[in-house]
Amino acid sequence: MNWIANVVPPRIRSFLSRRETPENLWVKCPDSGEMVFHKDLEANLFVVPGSGYHFKMGAKARFASMFDGGTWEEIPLRETLADPLKFRDAKRYSDKIKEARANTGLQDSVLVGYGQLEGENITMAVHDFGFIAGSLGMAAGEAVVTGLETAVQRRTPFVLFAASGGARMQEGMFSLMQMPRTVVAVQRLRAAKLPYIVVLTDPTTGGVTASYAMLGDVHIAEPGALIGFAGQRVIEQTVREKLPDGFQRAEYLRDHGMVDLVVPRKEMRATVARLCAVLMRVPAKEAA
Repeated sequence: MNWIANVVPPRIRSFLSRRETPENLWVKCPDSGEMVFHKDLEANLFVVPGSGYHFKMGAKARFASMFDGGTWEEIPLRETLADPLKFRDAKRYSDKIKEARANTGLQDSVLVGYGQLEGENITMAVHDFGFIAGSLGMAAGEAVVTGLETAVQRRTPFVLFAASGGARMQEGMFSLMQMPRTVVAVQRLRAAKLPYIVVLTDPTTGGVTASYAMLGDVHIAEPGALIGFAGQRVIEQTVREKLPDGFQRAEYLRDHGMVDLVVPRKEMRATVARLCAVLMRVPAKEAA
C-alpha cells in the first residue's frame, strides 16, 4: 500500500487516478494486432491501413461514405409495435430497445435513405449491427419494405447493405413473418425492372440471409465477411464433417459461386455506382 492509498481521501484519490485520455483513442486490429489511432481508422472508412481488416461500420457512417457530398434524405418509416409479445428474459425487451436507441441514435436496426450516387438517384437501406446485432424484427422488416417501395415509386436502383445476426427472437413469429414480406417487396421491384444490389458485410446470417439478402441481381461482399444461414459449429454437428478453412467467408463464397464480387470498402462507392449505371442503362459520360 502506498501513501496515496493510506492518506489521500477517496474523492481526491479517484481524481488522481482518473484517465486523461478516452478509452477508445486507439483500436487494436484483430488480425495483425496493429494499434490504430481511432481518428485515422475513421478517416480510412474503418479499415485498418496495414492489414486491410474491415471493422463494422454504422448506418449513418455508411450513408456518408456512399451518397454524394455525404448528404441524403432519410425516408420516414411507418410505426410498428415496439414489443408485440411483452417479452422479458434477464431484461425487458422494451428496455433493450430503449438502450439500443440511446446508443445508436437510430429507431431500429435498418436505416433507409434517398440521395445521389455519382449524380444518379438511388435508394439505399443499411443494417446497423450496433442495434441489437442488426436483427430483423417488425420495424426492420418495415424499413426494408419501405425502401423497396420507395425505389419503385421514384424509379431508382435499390442498394442494401446487410449486417445481421438474423431474426429477432424477442418478436417470435412477428419477426419470421418479415421474411416473406420482404421477399414479396423484392418481387415488386423486379416486376418494375429496377436493379437490386446487395452488399454483404460482416456478419450476414440467419433469416436475413435466408430472405431478401440473397435475392439481389448482384451480390457484393466485403473482404473477410462472414456470410451464411446457420453457424459453422451447427453445420459440422449436423453433417458430422469438418468444414473447409474459410468456410462461409466472402472469398470462399465468391470462389464457389454464391457471391459475385468481393470489393474492398474504399472501392465500394465506385463499384456500386458503376453497376447501377449499367443496370439502369445510363449512358457513359463523355470524357472532358
